[in-house]
Amino acid sequence: MTNGAGNQPPLLAVEGLIKAFGGLIAVNELSFVVQEGQIVGLIGPNGSGKTTALNLITAEWPTDAGTVTLAGENLLGRKPHGVCRRRVSRTFQMVRVFRGMTVLENVMVGAAFGSRRAAIRQARSRAAELLHFVGLDAQAARPAEQLTYIDQKRLELARALATEPRLLLLDEWLAGLNPTELQSGIDLVRRTRERGISLIVVEHVMHAIRSLCDHVVCMNAGRKIAEGGAAEVLRDPEVVRAYLGDEGDDA
Repeated sequence: MTNGAGNQPPLLAVEGLIKAFGGLIAVNELSFVVQEGQIVGLIGPNGSGKTTALNLITAEWPTDAGTVTLAGENLLGRKPHGVCRRRVSRTFQMVRVFRGMTVLENVMVGAAFGSRRAAIRQARSRAAELLHFVGLDAQAARPAEQLTYIDQKRLELARALATEPRLLLLDEWLAGLNPTELQSGIDLVRRTRERGISLIVVEHVMHAIRSLCDHVVCMNAGRKIAEGGAAEVLRDPEVVRAYLGDEGDDA
């Protein structure tokens, strides 16, 4: 696949991706692309395969078939840290912080062991800048496990950004927020894109999808059932049927 600009490949190209667990096909011939600078929404009801797709892209799990390329370079067969070194990072549905470490130290880990190694002084400076970016600079010395839920999410975002990604995958990063927190989170995602980072956003919050996404891919039972602009996809009859009565979190 190319983006038509000088015959350059897209930033990310997923083609024919398949993953089965026993007799269950969790991802069934999934294909989509992310162009440089885009925010792509990946939506679908519970169990549709969204998180599995992210796990395949980031090499958390091996694929059964298909290809994943970053700017034309094959990502399959690499370890998760090898994918990170190629500047792909992510957050997780269940927030993960390093317990027993401060907020600053959590982000320093991302800076020190991300896409390129950084010395302690550089990692500390990078972490401090990112804590300011996400609004946590006043809590830098606090134990990470003492943060509120929304602040732990901000911390996880800062740590992912510390790896210096070109592509950032957010897995329901906006889930569970109240309306004020949600708007703040949407604004933070927008400002993340302004830093030159492309994003895949897995989300059930349709206001966020409408507000943020240039392109949307909808999955159901492992298959892609619709793709296009947010308004177009969210009007698609098959998408409407897939979402009826299902507003929960993806497993």
